[in-house]
Amino acid sequence: MITKGLLEKLYEAASIQRWNDHVRPVEFTELDKQAHKMILAYVLAKLEESERQAEIDWLKLIEGGIFEFFPRIILTDIKAPVFHKLMSRKGREINALVLKKLEPDIRGLRGGFSEKFKNYLFDDDYARFEKRILKAAHYLATNWEFQIIYNTAPFVYGIDKTKEEIENQIEDHYDLIGVQKISLRKKSFGFIDLCAQLRFQQRWAHSQRVPKTSVLGHMMIVAMMSYFCSIQMNACPRRICNNFFCGLFHDLPEVLTRDIVSPVKTVVEGLDAIIKEYERMQFEERILPLLPPPIREELIYFIEDEFSNRIKEGHKVRKGISGSEMLELYNEDRFSPIDGDMIKACDKLAAFIEASLSISHGIQSHHLVEGKDLIYQQYKDLSPGGIDFRKLFDYFS
Repeated sequence: MITKGLLEKLYEAASIQRWNDHVRPVEFTELDKQAHKMILAYVLAKLEESERQAEIDWLKLIEGGIFEFFPRIILTDIKAPVFHKLMSRKGREINALVLKKLEPDIRGLRGGFSEKFKNYLFDDDYARFEKRILKAAHYLATNWEFQIIYNTAPFVYGIDKTKEEIENQIEDHYDLIGVQKISLRKKSFGFIDLCAQLRFQQRWAHSQRVPKTSVLGHMMIVAMMSYFCSIQMNACPRRICNNFFCGLFHDLPEVLTRDIVSPVKTVVEGLDAIIKEYERMQFEERILPLLPPPIREELIYFIEDEFSNRIKEGHKVRKGISGSEMLELYNEDRFSPIDGDMIKACDKLAAFIEASLSISHGIQSHHLVEGKDLIYQQYKDLSPGGIDFRKLFDYFS
């Protein structure tokens, strides 16, 4: 069972400010950092898999990212050097505290989630290679943020030491081909840089909100919701991974068009289709050339018709498959299934929660109130994969 507490914890990361003891030209949140980290982890892992024939356990990579996400929420604003020092001395006790805090919200999740979480935290040999990729992604994402801070105020006392520590950590992962390519600051870096820029695009741009969420952070929320729904559906491993990454990349084209709010898309007949066509053209011209073929082909599969149920039969993609067929006929890795209707429901649920949280903080703009009511009426009765979305919506109604 997916609990209200679990969903609320995802949004707590949007309120955790990063680098708040430095001069910052923009706000950096933990939610955005974790989203950027998982995009980096995807690229690093795909390059290891395609160019070095490394064996990647994609499910462990995704779950590792989620397992590392929650401790940052529980432990909140501990500075990185202090956090690492505490973990080196009291790591087991801190991890036990994290599990204890989360236990009421994760005990009902399927797929052995709680036991995997425990293994990830306490067994050094569990997902060893995937942990290394995630650690490299963590420092690359940190460095992206730090470059903005450093160039804003390079004179601040102690900042050069921080710069050296981050660079040393990246050098320690230089054996990963993806770290080498991103460090060249050419094509692969260009893709990573474009994705990171989605943190500057605010959701619900026509209204004040608390907490604010960016397009980048929203993508991570939808990805994690999609994962939780997938394990509740008893989805096969490939399906779980596909649903997560489809959620993580579903709004990527908006880096080229900005977040166009739904009322604007629907007020003029045919406008949504025109926007989709423009996004597709720009995506092919500006984003795909930055990526090697293995990532390029998979990203197209994730993003094209992102909210349609689809499978692969050989090299052919089949779309528009019913939910019952997805469950009964295609829940096997060989079909590489994606539950587009479930991801759409997660996308709408995320928007509903964004509006609800702001309203609960006293921000009663008509955009939020009307948007919340409209989303509820249109999507409350969805039950893709047997997931009762009305119950999830009602947590925040």
